[in-house]
Amino acid sequence: MHTLSKAVFTMALAAAVLCPTAYSQRDDDRRDRDDWQDRHDGPYGRARDLIGRVQHDLARAQRMAPVAGRQRDRYDNAQRHLSEFDDRLSRGEFDKDKLDTAIDDVNNVFRGNVLSPRSRDDLRGDLADLRSMRAARGRL
Repeated sequence: MHTLSKAVFTMALAAAVLCPTAYSQRDDDRRDRDDWQDRHDGPYGRARDLIGRVQHDLARAQRMAPVAGRQRDRYDNAQRHLSEFDDRLSRGEFDKDKLDTAIDDVNNVFRGNVLSPRSRDDLRGDLADLRSMRAARGRL
């Protein structure tokens, strides 16, 4: 009976240690995605929040599917142009041309890369939101 108790104790200990780690990545993704909502203030605060969310969705999509060569270049271009657009927003400047370039880059990732269904849905929504932001000139 002593051996059985030791085995049960060992399994319970392993479950207690491993279960929280299994959920930690999912919790981190959810927390990261939610954090973008409260990061920015100012006239373009909500626009900057959207850019942060799109960057987060791109990073998660890239982690979920192996990328190399052209696929990696598409992610890098989208992230770079979104950052450049966000930098200008942080100074109160809405650069429509830079946003158009970023939208094209995100669309290239959407159309040219292998994506999980979740990433595809997220990026489709992100593209629609980016286009709405462009039409509203950043005033969301």
